[in-house]
Amino acid sequence: MSNSFPEVRFAICGVGHIGRRHAALIARHAGAALVALIDVRAELQGELAVEFPGVPFFTKLEEFLDQGPVADVLTVATPNGCHAPQAVAGLRHGLHVVVEKPLAITIADAKTIVQTAQQTGQLVFGVMQNRYSPPAAWLKQIVEEGLLGQVYLVQLNCFWNRDARYYRPGNWKGTQALDGGTLFTQFSHFVDLLYWAFGDITNISARFRDFNHAGLTEFEDSGLITFDLIRGGSGTLSYSTAVWDRNLESSLTVVAERGSLRIAGQYMDKVEYCHLEGYTLPDLPATNAANNYGTFQGSAANHVQVIENVVDTVQQRSSITTNALEGLKVVEIIERIYALR
Repeated sequence: MSNSFPEVRFAICGVGHIGRRHAALIARHAGAALVALIDVRAELQGELAVEFPGVPFFTKLEEFLDQGPVADVLTVATPNGCHAPQAVAGLRHGLHVVVEKPLAITIADAKTIVQTAQQTGQLVFGVMQNRYSPPAAWLKQIVEEGLLGQVYLVQLNCFWNRDARYYRPGNWKGTQALDGGTLFTQFSHFVDLLYWAFGDITNISARFRDFNHAGLTEFEDSGLITFDLIRGGSGTLSYSTAVWDRNLESSLTVVAERGSLRIAGQYMDKVEYCHLEGYTLPDLPATNAANNYGTFQGSAANHVQVIENVVDTVQQRSSITTNALEGLKVVEIIERIYALR
């Protein structure tokens, strides 16, 4: 059987920091081709022409869909509030869609994406890059194998710095309409990790505070959430973007019937503690470095695996790692938490 597959052709809508990361990785991928860049900021055209020579640039998604080159996949890396309408437009045009986190910022919009995908027969890939980090994959495996026994307590801490260097006046970040809230933009992939490893949550209670973002954002900078796991056990999610100067940590601690563990580091990139009955922690592969945005950093840069998964799935050699229904579930959990604001 031949190993040659046609290149998967990508158009990228939204060429900010993450959109450019997608573009660079696609341009370097042997099985992919970058065929169009779309961004409302016409002033980007010159520098993008240097960075990605020969790739046509469009200032409107509609213009690309009507007149642009043929593509297989539309990558949506625009402000959160734009994800749903743009993903739906791509699906209706017969394209598979990759949606940066979060899938949407309302359950209604997320459901529209899922329903449109079902109607059109196209695929929707959510970007939940934490799933590709070796400690997260290890956690998922030991939970599935029952090595923890009954889970008692899960504690998730996300303490990051997002100050005036990040929330700049006139930007979409920090607005209710386009950003949606701290849990959507900053920590939805940690909510995804919680759901992916431990399942759904219920009996949610929450407290929200705005310590030092009053002039920067239209929503809270910190939250204290408690909940029960539907499969048994309870948990907490404590998060803040009010940390001074630089990120402190993201961590996940589990207390269970057959032992305890803690995954931590600035980007949940290492297993700091593992003491399980009759079990020795294996050597895990190294976690990728963090996304670096200049003055601030994000989570581990696992976009290369995301693109790998899209190419392999479109070429029918693999299946989706994060599908739209799971993306919808994360939006639903966050919306249930925010209903208590």
